[in-house]
Amino acid sequence: MGAAGGSKTEPRISFYGGKWASTVPLGFFILWAVFQSGVLGIGDTNGLVIGALIGTILGLFFVRGDWKTYADTIFEGMTQRVAATAIVAWLWAGMFAETLQVGGFVEGLIFAADALNVGAATFPAAAFVLCGLLATGIGTGYGATVAFVTLFFPAGVLIGANPVLLFAAILSGAVFGDNLAPVSDTTIVSAVTQDADIGGVVASRFKYAIVAAVPAFIAYLIMGSVLSGASLEGAAALRDTATAPGLVHLISMGVVIATAVAGRHIVEAISWGLVVAVGFNLALGLSSVSDILVFTVTEAGTFTALPFVAVGDTAGVGGSLYAGAIGFFPLIVLTLLIVSMAQIMIRGGGFAAIQEFLLNSVATTVRRAEVTMVLGTAAINGMITINTAAEIAIAPYIARIGEKFNINGYRRANILDANTSALGYIFPWAGGVLVGYQVMVGPNGLGAEYGPEMVVNPIEVVPYVFHGWFLVIVFLVAAVTGFGREYVPDRTSGEVSRA
Repeated sequence: MGAAGGSKTEPRISFYGGKWASTVPLGFFILWAVFQSGVLGIGDTNGLVIGALIGTILGLFFVRGDWKTYADTIFEGMTQRVAATAIVAWLWAGMFAETLQVGGFVEGLIFAADALNVGAATFPAAAFVLCGLLATGIGTGYGATVAFVTLFFPAGVLIGANPVLLFAAILSGAVFGDNLAPVSDTTIVSAVTQDADIGGVVASRFKYAIVAAVPAFIAYLIMGSVLSGASLEGAAALRDTATAPGLVHLISMGVVIATAVAGRHIVEAISWGLVVAVGFNLALGLSSVSDILVFTVTEAGTFTALPFVAVGDTAGVGGSLYAGAIGFFPLIVLTLLIVSMAQIMIRGGGFAAIQEFLLNSVATTVRRAEVTMVLGTAAINGMITINTAAEIAIAPYIARIGEKFNINGYRRANILDANTSALGYIFPWAGGVLVGYQVMVGPNGLGAEYGPEMVVNPIEVVPYVFHGWFLVIVFLVAAVTGFGREYVPDRTSGEVSRA
C-alpha cells in the first residue's frame, strides 16, 4: 500500500523540472515499448527490459542533489508485495502447467475436442469461457493465462484455430476472472481502497461483467469462423494419435480450483495441484521422473543410475519444473523494474500532480468525474502494466474524486477494477500479455516445441481481446449515461445482496 501513502506526503525525491520530471523513467519506457512493439512489431521481453533499464538511468540525470534517495527508491519499489504476488503466480503456475503438459494433457484435450466435435471455429469461444471459469475460481488471471497458453493454446492451434484469436480469447478469460473473482488481488484492492465490502463489490459488478462477456463470446464465435488457422507440420498426425489418458489432469486442475475456492492461498492451491499432477504422471506412466526433473551430466557415474540423473552432451538441469519456471525470468526482471519506476514517480510527486490536475481541472461534474476515473485508470495502467500495482497507485485519486461527488464505494471500486483488469491484458507490454508470450518464446516454449506458428506477436492480439475492450466501453458508457451510478446514501458497505 506504499503507493497510496506516497500520494499523501511531500515528494521524497526532488527533480529538475518539478514533479512532472519524475515521469521520465516510465514515460521513456512507454515510448520504447510503443516503438518496439507497435512500430517495429518486435515482441521481445528482453528488449523491454533494456528500455526499462535505460529509462531508470535516464531519470537519474533529472534528480536534484544526491542520487542516493533515487537509488534507494528503486529498491523500495522492487520490494513491493504486488510485484512478488505476480512473480509467484507465474512461477507456480508455470511449473504446474508444464507438468500437465508432459503428462499428455494437450493430447487429451485434442482427443476430447474431436470426441465432442469442438472444432477450430468454436475453440476460441470455448477457451474464453473455460479460462474465465478457471481465473474466477483460482483468483489469478496471470496463473490462468499461463495454464491455458501452455495447455489449451497448442491444442486449439493443432485443431486449426487461429493462433492470434485463441491467444486473445484466453486473455479475455483472464480479464473476466481477475475482474470478478472474490479472491482476486484486484478485487480485494479495489474493495478495500474504496471502503466497500468484497461480497457487495462482486455482486454489484456482475451485471457489468455479463454485459461485456456475452457480446465477447458471440464475437469469438463469429471471428472463429472468419479467421483461418495456422498450418503446422505434423498437426494431422498428432491429432490422429491423440489419446484420452492425459485428461486425468482435469482432476489436477480441479484440485487447484477447489482448494482456492475453499479460501486457501494460491501458492498452497497450485502446490497441491502440482503434487497431484506429479502423482498421476508417475502412477499412470504418463511421464517419467526425468520428464519432471532431470540433472544431465556428460559422463556416466555413480549417480546416473538414479531416475532423475541422465547422461547427455551438455551438463544442465531440465524437466517440467525447470522449464515451467525459467521462461519467466526476463518478465520477472521487467516487472521489478516497472514497479520501481512507478515508485520513483510516486516519491517524486508525479502521480500526485496528475491526480491534482484531473481533480481540479477536469472532474467538475459527476459525469466528468466518472469519465476521468475511467480514463485515469486507463492511463495509469498504460504506465504500470502490472494491474494490481496500477490499481494501488490510482486508488487514492478514485477515492478522493468519488468522495467529492458523493459516489458510492461500490461504484468507485467497480470502475477501478474493471479498467485495471481489462487493460492489463490488452497493452502489448502489459504483464498479462507478456506472461502468455513468455510461454511461447521461452527456452523450452511452444515455439521451440511445435514451431514458429505457435508464437503470437503481442501487438497482434490487441484488437481481439474482446471482453477487455467491451468492459472498458461498458464503464465508459456507464459513466456518460449514469447507468448503475450510485451515491453514498443509496447503499452502505454492509449491504451485499443488491446487484
